[in-house]
Amino acid sequence: MRLSISSLITLPLISGCSVFGVNTVEEAAYDVLITEDNYELRLYEPMVVAETYIEDDFDKAGNQAFRKLFGYISGDNTASSEIAMTAPVIANPGGSGKGEKIDMTVPVLEQKNDQGWRYMFVLPAGYSIQTAPDPSNDDVILASQPQKRVAVIRYSGSWNEEAIDEQTIQLKHWIAANGLTPVSEPRWAGYNPPWTLPFLRRNEVMIDVD
Repeated sequence: MRLSISSLITLPLISGCSVFGVNTVEEAAYDVLITEDNYELRLYEPMVVAETYIEDDFDKAGNQAFRKLFGYISGDNTASSEIAMTAPVIANPGGSGKGEKIDMTVPVLEQKNDQGWRYMFVLPAGYSIQTAPDPSNDDVILASQPQKRVAVIRYSGSWNEEAIDEQTIQLKHWIAANGLTPVSEPRWAGYNPPWTLPFLRRNEVMIDVD
């Protein structure tokens, strides 16, 4: 299964990242259960994600999805009050008025789904499905994800399909060798802005496992 990432090269993941591509924003919380070379088995805590589904070709889906999701965390939501980004945020879904700006977290996740692509932003810890402001754009939805075990392969280098396909094959072999059972399709995770030198990038392929 191919995971589209070429369109993410143009995405402005600039807030919270240095000129050297070092990520300084909040990361989705997890515990490491197994580490072996560039593989990890992680236990992710429950999280809330904003997601959108784009049914378009390989080159266009990423930019369309990013605009919608970035719009949501930048204020295209139904919160009735604006709260400083440095403070804990509690929103009142369903209100009217100026939208609330939400801190961005990493990674940006992408997964092939039928004929299109599903993109997800993880909301900062502390949000629940009840307290996160509702999206104003009907194409963006909020979803709760339960605690899960995730097998991960980490790699650097360019964002291209060939590299992702190769890493996915290696991760599936590692999963089988460790007696784990995959329970999801693979998804790609990116942690760096587009100007980051390829050898400094943190890229991952993730698969949920039993």
